[in-house]
Amino acid sequence: MEHFIVSARKYRPQNFVDVIGQQAITNTLENAIKNNHLAQALLFTGPRGVGKTSCARILAKKINQQDETLSDDKDFAFNIFELDAASNNSVDDIRSLTDQVRIPPQTGKYKVYIIDEVHMLSTNAFNAFLKTLEEPPAHAIFILATTEKHKIIPTILSRCQIFDFKRIGVLDAKNYLKTICEKENITADDDALHIIAQKADGAMRDALSIFDRVVSFSGKNLTREAVTENLNVLDYETYFTMTDLFLENKIPGVLNAFNTVLGKGFEGHHFINGLASHFRDLLVAKDKATLALLEVGDNTKKKYLEQATKASIPFLMQSIEKANQCDLNYRASKNQRLLVELTLMQIASITFDGEKKKSANYIIPATFFQALSPSAKQVVKPIQKKVENIKVSQTVEESKTVLKKPVLHNLKKRSSSLSLKSIHEKKEVKKASVEENFDYHPKDVFTEEILQKLWKDYVTLLIEKGERSMASIVGTDIPLLGEKFKITFTVPNRSMEEQFRKGRPNLLNFLREKLNNYGIDILVVLNETIEKKFAYTPQEKYNKLKEKNPLLDKLRQAFELDM
Repeated sequence: MEHFIVSARKYRPQNFVDVIGQQAITNTLENAIKNNHLAQALLFTGPRGVGKTSCARILAKKINQQDETLSDDKDFAFNIFELDAASNNSVDDIRSLTDQVRIPPQTGKYKVYIIDEVHMLSTNAFNAFLKTLEEPPAHAIFILATTEKHKIIPTILSRCQIFDFKRIGVLDAKNYLKTICEKENITADDDALHIIAQKADGAMRDALSIFDRVVSFSGKNLTREAVTENLNVLDYETYFTMTDLFLENKIPGVLNAFNTVLGKGFEGHHFINGLASHFRDLLVAKDKATLALLEVGDNTKKKYLEQATKASIPFLMQSIEKANQCDLNYRASKNQRLLVELTLMQIASITFDGEKKKSANYIIPATFFQALSPSAKQVVKPIQKKVENIKVSQTVEESKTVLKKPVLHNLKKRSSSLSLKSIHEKKEVKKASVEENFDYHPKDVFTEEILQKLWKDYVTLLIEKGERSMASIVGTDIPLLGEKFKITFTVPNRSMEEQFRKGRPNLLNFLREKLNNYGIDILVVLNETIEKKFAYTPQEKYNKLKEKNPLLDKLRQAFELDM
């Protein structure tokens, strides 16, 4: 059986060209060698797994290869000394090192000393190393590597040329993994490699370790599903599905989906953070200028672009704010699951237009979903049949009396004094009598001609009652019948609109009773650009008269008359 070598060792860079994501540093080091401008003390600092030790080894090998009198394949291993400062951190270890430095190289021009994890040296060891580091022999070059530069004393830092290694980008790591897949004859989904690169968090060594683990799990075919299962990460599909449920206001579905996430062993905090990031990515995907900030695979990017068209910017901004607030309150909460569930219900209620929202933390009532459930529909059917079989025996006048009784009673109460309580009672009675839920009432079909005839009859009825002002407003335009019994009525100015809205409930009652259709609704449209058919206010009346006789304005100015 052939001995297995992990990818992090097998594919360790052997040349500066092979180093991923550190092009600025590798170019600097190559030019320094080429121009003989290399410092004798170098400090490589940065996160783990980004190529510090690899660059140090490549540099140590390249330095002696510049000697043209020697062949490139000459073995310079005896000129490279690697010391692990984590286990050799005492003063005695540094003294032993300084003793070795005095001996010149047997082959080549330089002896290179690589001290890894140099921040682990003790303070006394650092002090013992200062003199040698400041004035080393001409044949000695020191390369120090560390992940924690702040732990190194300033006197050491001031004697070194510092190179800061950055985290490797997700795309660079993904492309390198793709190259390895081609060499190993492994087929891998683009999204699968992207998830591995994201999980590595900028460390190439971690990415290769994860890659080996996933290959051991799924063999020569890496799929997105296999990677997410093996790494135990939340898949993009979880957030896409959850967002669709949010946009459809399906709170029961949202709660069930969150319960499934918890059942897989994920914490609510991890989920809410991922959800906030998902909303951020959707916001980024809405603009082509920011599309480059979306660090996902090509297939996933298409899904983001598709869902971004469904979600509005106000919805995404409010969702991010609520998810961020939940993140801040999570640790301090006694019932963390309830906190996340309340946040999810609030997000699912953002786009709900069923009724007027009272606060920013509005949640759709549970009765709304009970009405949509199959059990509720079974109850509704016999009620509808019963209503259809009822014969309407009351006259129009009797039904009006029934509807208006509470209103008249309320007006009698209010005549004595005006108070907030009386106004509140009037609104409640009005809402109960007019803005009633007519889901279970009859909805007979009618034509626009019948509607316009009844509209004229109502104008006549208003004139008979002495409400000439309201009659003139109702008669200004012809009503238009739309879908689902929505009636559109246009008024030419705002004052007429306000007056019409006051008389709208009585007009609705009249039409619903006459047409036996309780699904009727009236939409008032304000259009000040249309030609006004009659004068309503004193100013409009005066303008009408002035159009007919322009001398009227001169008469008003001559006698200094007011309207």
